Amino acid sequence: MKAVISVIGKDAVGILAKVSAICAECNANVTEVTQSVLQDVFAMVMLVDITKLSIPLAELSDKMSELGKSLGLSIFVMHEDIFNTMHHID
Repeated sequence: MKAVISVIGKDAVGILAKVSAICAECNANVTEVTQSVLQDVFAMVMLVDITKLSIPLAELSDKMSELGKSLGLSIFVMHEDIFNTMHHID
């Protein structure tokens, strides 16, 4: 099972490290990362393996939301199945 973590907001030092630290703390393995900085806007999408997640996915989502609020960022966690369904084009 996988989840998609998206992050957007004003660029600052350590965003990737802080998001990755929560993933490691919760046993979510980061498998892919893409990030861009457009002027001072930071955008990142991470794909994480949640097969061995040590907490419920909703709790991981809450932790990421709290981190986002503390850093002035929007951080969202979505199960891969939901992400794929939302972005499926018929």
